[in-house]
Amino acid sequence: MGRLSGKIAIITGAAKGLGEADARIFAREGATVILTDVDRENGERVAQEIGDAASFVELDVRSEDAWQQLISDVVDNHGGLHILVNNAGVVEAGNIETQTLKDYQFVMDVSAQGTFLGCKYAIPAMKRSGSGSIINMASIASVQGESYVAAYSAAKGAVESLTRSVAAHFALNKMPLRCNSVHPSGIVTPMVMSMPEKMIESGLISLDDSNQASGVSKLGEPDDIANTVLFLASDEAKFINGAAIRVDNGMSIVTGIVPE
Repeated sequence: MGRLSGKIAIITGAAKGLGEADARIFAREGATVILTDVDRENGERVAQEIGDAASFVELDVRSEDAWQQLISDVVDNHGGLHILVNNAGVVEAGNIETQTLKDYQFVMDVSAQGTFLGCKYAIPAMKRSGSGSIINMASIASVQGESYVAAYSAAKGAVESLTRSVAAHFALNKMPLRCNSVHPSGIVTPMVMSMPEKMIESGLISLDDSNQASGVSKLGEPDDIANTVLFLASDEAKFINGAAIRVDNGMSIVTGIVPE
């Protein structure tokens, strides 16, 4: 029997990167997985590759109406909801002087607003199901200063704080639900790998700086995060609520960078 047997799970941003890794490992551990993303082509491909345990629903996490419809459909089609992974997020390079308001609002809307809406509308369904685990994807950018992603850092800080608020709500109201955040460092995903080019385009670094920096700081693999998310989603983590778990190879506790 898998660690998530009988569980119904929604994962946002599941068409690639960390969300895809979560979806694959959840399905292997017995969950029924609903993958969501704005990237329909890749989302449907991943769901098809996973097989009968997975399905794809196109979702813009910024839309309140879309969230309400998704939760309603999942409950109607699968009988309940036990796990939500708020993984969807975007990043735009920029420090506090160069980041545009448009980019700031876009990043905040996807990461912070999307996570708020996911939590808000998943909770009633989880209460009816009798148990639930929400895992919010934050970042070490909410822990340490990262000047070149000002909006992203702010958004992930909001995700981290919201996680504690939701967890406290569960505890104070004696709900059989849990909410925790995961804080990765750099992981080999399309979003992370696009950052050097975005930083060059934004004028934050030069091409020479990018070449010199590449390969200096060790990157993790998507499964490094997915295994942590799996643990938090499972009943093994039944006494963990309101935690902020760093998965960063110690990067957030040392000065400078962690060498290869």
